Amino acid sequence: MQHIEFFHIDHFEQNYHRVPPPVSLAHLIDFFWETKFDHLWKKYPKGFSDAQFPNIGYTYIINLGTPFVMQVDDKKFTLKTDCFLPRDNAIECFHKPGNHLFGIKFRIAPVILQKKINFSEYKEYIFPLSYLLDPHVSDNIKKVKTFEERVALLSRHFSSVVTKYEDPTGAVNIVSTILDHCFQQNDFTISINKEAAKNNISERTLQRYFETCTGSSSKKALQVMRIRKATAHLASSPENFHYSLYGYYDHSHFYKHLKQFLQKNTLKNLQPHLQLLENLHRMNGR
Repeated sequence: MQHIEFFHIDHFEQNYHRVPPPVSLAHLIDFFWETKFDHLWKKYPKGFSDAQFPNIGYTYIINLGTPFVMQVDDKKFTLKTDCFLPRDNAIECFHKPGNHLFGIKFRIAPVILQKKINFSEYKEYIFPLSYLLDPHVSDNIKKVKTFEERVALLSRHFSSVVTKYEDPTGAVNIVSTILDHCFQQNDFTISINKEAAKNNISERTLQRYFETCTGSSSKKALQVMRIRKATAHLASSPENFHYSLYGYYDHSHFYKHLKQFLQKNTLKNLQPHLQLLENLHRMNGR
């Protein structure tokens, strides 16, 4: 069984813990998550997969169970330990009995305040987590017994990092502020040149800030954020969706971006869902 993001909504809502971070970390962390699959193994004794589309930022994955398989675009990796996953490509995780994962979905990881890291150098691969998260912290996460305890532990850890380390260049603050504004206001076509001038830096410097902090260019980050938010709205509440809410010129403009975002060769069950979204949208436009 292959579960697909935006389409198998109940699966992702019911079979994962997911909570937002404390307000003080909301500009850096989207959410904490953890699998809760124990009740599914009887139904899927041979396992199942969960497929997700590109996103901004990256994810830290703490392995609390047995080895698992992650596919990034068309490359598969068997993972035994904790890892760092850039989210600029489509991914698919193949779950089997014994698998148990905990994760943190970042827009920007606080570790960038501690170490000289350029996240644009992390591409199309899965990397060990040990350099980005103190192994002592990872060990403590595995010792506590509940999702809530893990969230509390990491919230304290990341809050202490933010408090202790300043942002000497202002890069994290500038990029996180722009991302938050665009997401909250559905303003995804802002002028990067004007944003740079507003912050008294060059456009080239702002682009470098985006690549260093998020791993993507400003244009790619904002367009991925845009289509994800629009797709989630269309899939969950088609009755009040309209492409203009997200700055698209017309139906054709939106649907071209939607198909480009969703069409992945590795998702064998996707075509019927694409047709469903198109029908929902066309009905809404009448």
